[in-house]
Amino acid sequence: MRRTKQESERTRQQILDAAQREFARWGVTRTTLQRIASAAGVTRGAVYWHFANKRAVFRAMRDQVSLPLFDRTELLGTDGPLPLLAVQRFLHSVVDQIEKDPQTRRTFEIMSLKCEYVDEFRVELKRHARSFHELLSKLALVYARARVIGAMRSDLSPESAALGTCVFVTGLLRLWLIDENGGLLRPYVDELISNHIASLRVPALEPVRAQHAV
Repeated sequence: MRRTKQESERTRQQILDAAQREFARWGVTRTTLQRIASAAGVTRGAVYWHFANKRAVFRAMRDQVSLPLFDRTELLGTDGPLPLLAVQRFLHSVVDQIEKDPQTRRTFEIMSLKCEYVDEFRVELKRHARSFHELLSKLALVYARARVIGAMRSDLSPESAALGTCVFVTGLLRLWLIDENGGLLRPYVDELISNHIASLRVPALEPVRAQHAV
């Protein structure tokens, strides 16, 4: 009997769900297509029907979720009246989605901690790097706007500020994933984000204290 389009799509999704579980459990390198097929309850031939190789499975797994760090940069805007506040809200949205959406969290964990970007996966590393370049460019535009309106320190270039934010958020998310028990980092996430944005702002003027001669 010929399979319907809906049945084919269900099988494809079974394979992707199984791949995500196996990648998260064993790591990408140690996960074979046979292991994915067994976990999905299908034959290895069924996997090959939908995907040319393991890298194709990995890419499809990544593409089926919206990773907020790369796929939702429209939240930043580039011409809003409060650009630094927009960045602060964006950083919170990144952490919130990874915390509240298990599928997003597992995918980001696999990409960050469970994949060796060697051999055929070097292509995925380059794709990852392109996403970071796009994020850098968007942040630089927002920070340029912040400088124009006098909200950001004049001694910081938009480019260096953007790079600093990328370093900050990638380190934050990596430690967030490592902190499985939630006690090391998570109670301080809001404070850390606020402090990062505060470090970019124009410093408030110190109050002038009157000097009285004795």
